[in-house]
Amino acid sequence: MTLQHYHLGCPEWANKDWNGEFFPAKTKASDFLKLYSSVFNTVEGNTTFYALPKAETVQRWKEEAASNFRFCFKFPKTISHQKRLKQAHEETHHFLRWLSPLEERLGPFFLQLPASFGPNEVGILEKYLRSLPNAFRYAVEVRNLQWFDAGPHETRLNELLWNLQIDRVIFDTRELHAAPANDPATEKAQQRKPKVPVRFVATSAHPFLRFVGHPDLEKNRNTLALWADQTVQWIEEGRHPYIFIHTPDDFYAPRLARHFHDLLAARLPDIGNLPLPPIETHPHPQDPQLSLF
Repeated sequence: MTLQHYHLGCPEWANKDWNGEFFPAKTKASDFLKLYSSVFNTVEGNTTFYALPKAETVQRWKEEAASNFRFCFKFPKTISHQKRLKQAHEETHHFLRWLSPLEERLGPFFLQLPASFGPNEVGILEKYLRSLPNAFRYAVEVRNLQWFDAGPHETRLNELLWNLQIDRVIFDTRELHAAPANDPATEKAQQRKPKVPVRFVATSAHPFLRFVGHPDLEKNRNTLALWADQTVQWIEEGRHPYIFIHTPDDFYAPRLARHFHDLLAARLPDIGNLPLPPIETHPHPQDPQLSLF
């Protein structure tokens, strides 16, 4: 039985360093998506933040991905960071239309707002969100700390997303920032990933969690257990969560995602199987220490 009740994935599917760790050794790049989607049923499409793929690439993705697979593409930075949602109708229309050939393989598009985008611009955010076509699903990630005031700003944001049935992205970087910056990947990830308060609120039908883990995989165990409990609660409420598992450079992201699924399956036996290929115990190129999982 394949995965049921939720979608689980990583921030990418084409990582050549996964050869011998997640993919069989010497896997060709042209086979990455097919193999990845035979295991996980979603992925973050972060590359669209920088550029859109070619039309023939989009069509190939549709053909290669499993039928239950969902791509969750990030809005381009021209919309979110450069135009800051103002006068961005043309760019938005082009972005959504360009990826629409994926049809049923599209999951929620997610809009990541810059840390400088605060509650003083909530009117701009509302106007933009209301202009989005109803044919697609969306999620919004805020990073300005004023949105996390547990007061009027946060209440207004949650009410806006609830009324529009748009999910609020939950970004959990606690384990990442608890790690000592003993390696370049962790140091870089700590610089790039914000340290924002964690919220457990679900504003629509598809709670959207981005979890960035500690480089020592064992140290994520307790926090992931809490997220497994929360995911069970969402599913029992009739929601269908999207869970994305990161590690500092994502070398061990598939392995940590499998551990999360094992925790969830122990709580919810009908969640389905995660048909991961055998993970070979190859060390990280920069770290000879292996996970205990």
